[in-house]
Amino acid sequence: MSVEPKNKEDRDAIVYIVDDDPSVRAGLADLLASVGLNALSFPSAMHFMTFDRPNLTSCLVLDVRMPGLSGLDFQDEMAAQGIVMPTVFITGHGDIPMSVRAMKAGAVEFLTKPFRDQDLLDAIEQGLLRDKASRQGAEVRSVLLERHATLNDGEKAVMDLVVTGLLNKQIAAELCLSEITIKVRRGQVMRKMGASSLADLVRYAGRIDGSDQQTLKL
Repeated sequence: MSVEPKNKEDRDAIVYIVDDDPSVRAGLADLLASVGLNALSFPSAMHFMTFDRPNLTSCLVLDVRMPGLSGLDFQDEMAAQGIVMPTVFITGHGDIPMSVRAMKAGAVEFLTKPFRDQDLLDAIEQGLLRDKASRQGAEVRSVLLERHATLNDGEKAVMDLVVTGLLNKQIAAELCLSEITIKVRRGQVMRKMGASSLADLVRYAGRIDGSDQQTLKL
């Protein structure tokens, strides 16, 4: 599968390259440009960290062995600072323990030189798709949190019980309210949350509390 930017959003994506070898940086940038992808290169992890990165879909191509902070240690540092970016490792001196460590920490791929250009492009495509999905998920959750904030305390209490599968009669007994009151509050919850079915509401609740990480569209 080849990398071909299909729309404006894809063309605006950025692939960051961190490698201390200028010839490698130049070669990778040329490769990415050949398939229409934007690339920004940095000679070290510290140079990358001081760059004011735009809020765009992105992927990081990272060398393992570099002076100062190694690629693997930099991966740990990004996680510690809450920086979430799909990472593709490249190295001329890799081994199985390195590969296992990188993949366990969430790397998209660990490529040992020499590797095929297409293998790298495929890995980058996976990384960009992963980041795009992550960003969309965060946007969906933000919208749902805003909707949830419009519920009053009584409606939130009803929603918490509705998504567990309880019937109106059971919820009324649980909250010591009339069944008609529960019915009215349930309708308000559905309207304010933008849910057209109980299944929608359950998925929305799961995204709000973090238990549902699957792709979700509103």
